[in-house]
Amino acid sequence: MKSLNRKYSVNNFFSRSEKKLVLVSLFLVAVFSLNACSKANENSNEMKNPTEKGANNTESSTQKTMTMEEAKAKTINNMQDAFNGESNATARYAAFSKKANEEGFKEIALLFKAASLAESIHANNHKAVLEEMGVAVKPAVLDVKVQSTKENLEFAIKGETYEATTMYPNFLKDADAAGNQLALISLNYAYKTEKKHKVFYENALAALNNNTTNTLASTYFVCPTCGNTYETTAPKRCGISMTSGERFIKVNSL
Repeated sequence: MKSLNRKYSVNNFFSRSEKKLVLVSLFLVAVFSLNACSKANENSNEMKNPTEKGANNTESSTQKTMTMEEAKAKTINNMQDAFNGESNATARYAAFSKKANEEGFKEIALLFKAASLAESIHANNHKAVLEEMGVAVKPAVLDVKVQSTKENLEFAIKGETYEATTMYPNFLKDADAAGNQLALISLNYAYKTEKKHKVFYENALAALNNNTTNTLASTYFVCPTCGNTYETTAPKRCGISMTSGERFIKVNSL
């Protein structure tokens, strides 16, 4: 039997139409592969921490390193400002409570009364930290302006939002840099409580706008250690300071 020495090429296996189909398929595979690689690179960039994205990162480039002494001095100023702010909140919310009661909004009046008590606890905690640092505490400069209950709630929401999102987070960073544990504890107590107060006020404002203030809580419990505030019932232990619920101060009358 004779052997066949025939040379085989692509032309032997595929027709013209089949070759076109193969070329088109290869082209599409290449396009999809390039697209997949691009997506993978994008995902990889997204997974990086902000500080890994380069020197143009605003947050990392604007951070300033304080010396220990600078941090300590900044913390003293912060604690004094916090004491002044909480003292004002104490007086302001007490006045807002009275106004709400005069306008017939008993439930909102009780909320303001409970919040006033909580803010006084914060003020006393901040003052105690300053005294432990050997600092003479400056008397608070009170500035209380009373408007309608609706306006008072709006004002309170703005104040609590600022404290919870800007003031206390910044003060906590400075106290941490100063290594001041007492300041950290006192500031954290206030920070976590103000976040709850903000929600209480937002709910109260919504109820006022919807004429459903009678659905709001009529009893509050305030932690004597950190000012943490609960509606209706006290917990077994405070969610912030772990203080026993038996020690909580009940607010259900004006």
